[in-house]
Amino acid sequence: MTFRHSIILRFVLWLLLAATARGEWRVLSAERRASGQGGVEHVETRVEDAVGGGLATLHFAVFSPKMATLRVIDDPAAQSALADAMQREKAVAGVNGGYFAPDYAVVGLLISDGRVVAPLRKARLLSGVVSAGQGRVQIQRAAEFAIKAKPTAARQCGPFLVERGAPVPGLNSTKAARRTFVGIGGADRAAIGYSSHVTLAQLGAILATPGIVPDLKFQRALNLDGGSSSGFWFAGEDGPFSIRERKTVRDFIAVVPR
Repeated sequence: MTFRHSIILRFVLWLLLAATARGEWRVLSAERRASGQGGVEHVETRVEDAVGGGLATLHFAVFSPKMATLRVIDDPAAQSALADAMQREKAVAGVNGGYFAPDYAVVGLLISDGRVVAPLRKARLLSGVVSAGQGRVQIQRAAEFAIKAKPTAARQCGPFLVERGAPVPGLNSTKAARRTFVGIGGADRAAIGYSSHVTLAQLGAILATPGIVPDLKFQRALNLDGGSSSGFWFAGEDGPFSIRERKTVRDFIAVVPR
């Protein structure tokens, strides 16, 4: 084997290993389960890893920022369950929020109802900010975010999962866990969501898969606090749907009618 052929073979093997780690996912089903106030829709999607054969189930609360928006609900005492907080605040849907310390101190920017609870932090993990205000929902790199825009809600978290419609390279591909996330697909479509056990690399690949949500292609998606913090709640016309978090958390991200 020549040196040139050896280099080519190594490159091909690297591509195969990268594809296997990331997973090539196909959508088995993507169904609208329920509708809520403000035109918010609950979508349940099942996907399969075409390479490894793994399965994952995702739940999305999909909305238009023209009809609904995001609120960051702060719970300094960390005593409320997700379902209780969402019902108390009359939200349509919700997930857990961002990272926090063992004493429940906020890690990263948190703005709730226009009030800055914790400032922006520089940290590799805290790579993005989801914010809402002036009829828009945005996901920005931390360096792009400007407090002078005066958002009514904002939460710093990370890592980025999808950018420019493609999965972000270099995400962890070994540790699988329950995950929650927020994503946007242009100016008029956004979603919060929950996934069963997947790695960060797998979640990025899944969210960039065509057809993962009907009529929505994610352009950007940001990971929230995962693992035992992960929960999902939706108030549909036939009653609430709930995936309970396994521990109390500091804050929540809710979808509320405008």
